[in-house]
Amino acid sequence: MATAERTYADPSALLKLYVHETESAAMSVWRARTKGALPMTPHGRLEIVNGIGLAAFRKAISAEASTDALASFEEDLAGDRYVEAGVLWRATLKRATELSRTHTSALGCRSLDVLHVATALELGLRCFVTFDGRQQQLARATGLKLITPGT
Repeated sequence: MATAERTYADPSALLKLYVHETESAAMSVWRARTKGALPMTPHGRLEIVNGIGLAAFRKAISAEASTDALASFEEDLAGDRYVEAGVLWRATLKRATELSRTHTSALGCRSLDVLHVATALELGLRCFVTFDGRQQQLARATGLKLITPGT
């Protein structure tokens, strides 16, 4: 089993821990079994906070559920579930551009999906958690070990 410290979890996968979605149960089981702190960049933090806000905007969750989700996420950040991971953005964006040139025309990747794979590579991580099919293909193509909870 992959260790949390060597694993990059895409924020869209982590969001499922705070906002109920189809894969939330599988993600919760995986996270409970994966001990240790997951690396979290400031960009990843923004994506989760924004995702919770978007869920409230779209009426997928109530205002109260949004407040609870944000509090739960902040609690996890303050605890031992995440460790802040800094990347050199110039190098990360350069790698993302290279990945895009190499893979997007064949895989149809979105820019933020490419950026997250590049971030994992720049952090020197070995495993990648995502539920997104195109991002899975990209992660696999770069040599990252793919983790899709529940499969």
